[in-house]
Amino acid sequence: MRSRDGRMFERGLTALARVGDDGTVAVLSPAVGEWRGGPLEGELLGAGGDLGELEILGVMHRMVAPPEARGVVTALRDDARASRPVGYGDRLLVVDTTVAVGGGVTTNGDDPETAHTGLVLTAPSSGRFYLRPRPDEPAFVEVGDVLTAGMTVCLLEVMKTFNRVTYGGAGLPESARVVAIRPSDEDDLDAGDVILDLEPA
Repeated sequence: MRSRDGRMFERGLTALARVGDDGTVAVLSPAVGEWRGGPLEGELLGAGGDLGELEILGVMHRMVAPPEARGVVTALRDDARASRPVGYGDRLLVVDTTVAVGGGVTTNGDDPETAHTGLVLTAPSSGRFYLRPRPDEPAFVEVGDVLTAGMTVCLLEVMKTFNRVTYGGAGLPESARVVAIRPSDEDDLDAGDVILDLEPA
């Protein structure tokens, strides 16, 4: 048990998942308790992503997303982020996995102008691209950098919310070197647009 901000925290809990036929995943409470501090609608969520805190009998547990929940939060149990009671198996939020975080080996031979072949990281959703956390701060990544799972590569502004896009996903190796950065700051991207050209590191 660990103490933080005067509160006692136990080990983390992984939420439950119910996978739908429509490409959505309902994220469910793994226990009875008070839930607070979860993600907002429109935020990107990855496996192991932060779902806030679940207080069980006075003890706080960090709660993380299950492996199936990779995408954009489309619905919440409540609009407010205030503490609310939940039961075992109660739906906390819904994730649209059709805009899942990640990238992969992609080939598009239909249009020569947009064709790309090889190892790439693609945009998980549409949004405005930012390479830096702030204009006066260094870029998250530069050409030549070696990326490993979980490293932030950029921000995507979705519904006025800034979401971190991290390296990782199906088809991507454990580490990769950045060969090229396709978009410029404040470019508007569509889901699937290439962000980074990569090579195995």
